[in-house]
Amino acid sequence: MEEIKYNVVFSRRRTISIIVSPDKTVTVRAPLRASLKTINKFVQDKSAWIKKHLNSSPGLNLTDKGKQYTDGEFHLFMGREYALRKIASINPFVRQTEDVIEVGQNFTDNRDKTKRLLEIWYIRQAGEILTGLLKDIIRNNGDYKFSPTRLVIRPLKSRWGSCTSKGKITLNSELVKLDHLLIEYVIIHELCHLKFHNHGANFYNLLAELVPDYKSIRKELRKYITI
Repeated sequence: MEEIKYNVVFSRRRTISIIVSPDKTVTVRAPLRASLKTINKFVQDKSAWIKKHLNSSPGLNLTDKGKQYTDGEFHLFMGREYALRKIASINPFVRQTEDVIEVGQNFTDNRDKTKRLLEIWYIRQAGEILTGLLKDIIRNNGDYKFSPTRLVIRPLKSRWGSCTSKGKITLNSELVKLDHLLIEYVIIHELCHLKFHNHGANFYNLLAELVPDYKSIRKELRKYITI
């Protein structure tokens, strides 16, 4: 097909399936005896679905991707890079100083332990920071009467946040690694969904009232997403 490029993997299977990876590669898995004509027709029939996923944001480019958790390695927090410093300690801890994130653990060469300690720390920081920002934004925009029914903060694999029709807002704890401006944009985006549960004209009009330069901020945010 001219519009969609895809790779074919033959294997001992009964059906044809399509996988759209975060890096925009399309892989078709097909039975050993499937003809290229049959495969091509299958892709054509699924072209709308494929294009939808290619143009969406299926996965976050998580900021710990490829990290080795070694001394001196840089990790993001609130839009800044901090050098990781591992310290031998009987009692585990994580603390952030001016330029360093220190991780204390009994065996400093245990990278899995370092990773777990940092993940817990990030989630705790996200709970405090994102909750506080949400309250500030609601208070500073009182005329809009935003009133979420619940806030959940946890790691998400495919989005920065969501808002249900019942008013529950979920925020990705990974947001705490990004710049304050980007975090505010995501929170306001989800708050706007309390008024409009789609991405129609009314939603974007409201978003533009609250964040006039939302397009440039959204473009910056997309640097952290693999699509």
